[in-house]
Amino acid sequence: QEPSNKRVRPLARVTSLANLISPVRNGAVRRFGQTIQVKSRAFWSWDKSPSCAQKSCSRSAAPTPPKRRNSVLWSEMLDVNMKESLSTKEIKRQEAIYEMSRGEQDLIEDLKLARKAYHDPMLKLSIMSEEELTHIFGDLDSYIPLHEDLLASLGEATKPDGTVEQIGPILVKWLPRLHAYKGYCSNQLAAKALLDQKKQDRRVQDFLQRCLESPFSRKLDLWSFLDIPRSRLVKYPLLLKEILRHTPKDHPDIQILEEAISIIQGVLSDINLKKGESECQYYIDKLEYLDEKQKDPRIEGSKVLLCHGELKNKNGHKLYVFLFQDILVLTRPVTRNERQAYQVYRQPIPVQELILEDLQDGDVKMGGSFRGAFGNADKAKNIFRVRFQDPSPGQSHTLQANDVFHKQQWVNCIRTA
Repeated sequence: QEPSNKRVRPLARVTSLANLISPVRNGAVRRFGQTIQVKSRAFWSWDKSPSCAQKSCSRSAAPTPPKRRNSVLWSEMLDVNMKESLSTKEIKRQEAIYEMSRGEQDLIEDLKLARKAYHDPMLKLSIMSEEELTHIFGDLDSYIPLHEDLLASLGEATKPDGTVEQIGPILVKWLPRLHAYKGYCSNQLAAKALLDQKKQDRRVQDFLQRCLESPFSRKLDLWSFLDIPRSRLVKYPLLLKEILRHTPKDHPDIQILEEAISIIQGVLSDINLKKGESECQYYIDKLEYLDEKQKDPRIEGSKVLLCHGELKNKNGHKLYVFLFQDILVLTRPVTRNERQAYQVYRQPIPVQELILEDLQDGDVKMGGSFRGAFGNADKAKNIFRVRFQDPSPGQSHTLQANDVFHKQQWVNCIRTA
């Protein structure tokens, strides 16, 4: 299998593009927008690295290529006289502009590489169908001209001595075009799920492993290349703020750069909203109902998924819980035709009818099924309870998170809802 080199994001919220993509394991709660990172698992931690014993790899391992390109600072390309003629602040400003330009060049190269080294060979070798590849790659290569236009504009604005006088007008004109990424970012969750499914195919697995071992990959897996546009998008505000920070107060770029920052924040906000709705619908479509009474119009009408993740119930069974903006849905993960689905467990609880009890460690006596479920001879830890206000449905769920951090995230999220 292709190893994943991503970092875990145990919590995410629908309002941040920086935390989009995949389900988590081991009880992690995902709330979009959270920046907390845990290094104990991979992003969002799916695949384990294949051992050499699982494949015929008698050949000696190739040298490990670097993950990052070799980079040169803008100031390192200046001659001594030019350096002495510029203030320290101006050098830092030009460094920041050059970093943006260099980042665009790297992005273009990676987008072309994704097509040339992955998409086209897999299509030609019939490793995946054209429909599957379109679903996974989307219109990735269609964004190349967009970034080439920015790179060309920056090149035209660069004077013979290598400096750029004004970058603000270029950015204000170009940044709104990033709205084109709405569809691509919204499709990433489904694309990642399909890629994970296809990696169970031996031919796909072997092809991706060979790519990973090749120098061109820089030891990055395919998903890393597919995720590059998203990671680039969230860097733009940081890059612009860095340029602004080193721009003199009397420079004509000051107000224009502030406008550019406002534009990119608006673009990201729109993409986040569309992405959140897409992810919400993705999980709604994967729900399975054992009883028609479980179906609630508040589920189908949901546009926001506040948080979701794995918890254990009182019997030690793993549940996957979804908190939509108006209703809490407990499910059991199931596999249908090699695809993940979620079988609704008991009756969904509308948030307006929900009572939350924050239980302290030891509040629940260990006995019966709890003993095996929580594995603590003295007391159950990291537990809370959700139930209907009206006791007539007879539903009460005592749930356990895998640690106090995730318990608190769930409790806070439910309280907010």
